[in-house]
Amino acid sequence: MAKPLGSTGEFFRRRDEWRKHPTLSNQLRFRHAVPGLGLGVAAFCVYLVGETVYNQFYSPPHSSSSSHH
Repeated sequence: MAKPLGSTGEFFRRRDEWRKHPTLSNQLRFRHAVPGLGLGVAAFCVYLVGETVYNQFYSPPHSSSSSHH
């Protein structure tokens, strides 16, 4: 059996009603419009991190002179 909300619970329930507005609840449409975007962004981030780590370990040694003749 549920406890009655009381004045505080009623206050917060009214404050959360905006979350159920139809404009805000149609977020799935955006996900269907760009399928795979999240996976692509995640894969690109993994690539960038991997390239940075690779360059840290396998970067060519820097010489003190700027001319290479």
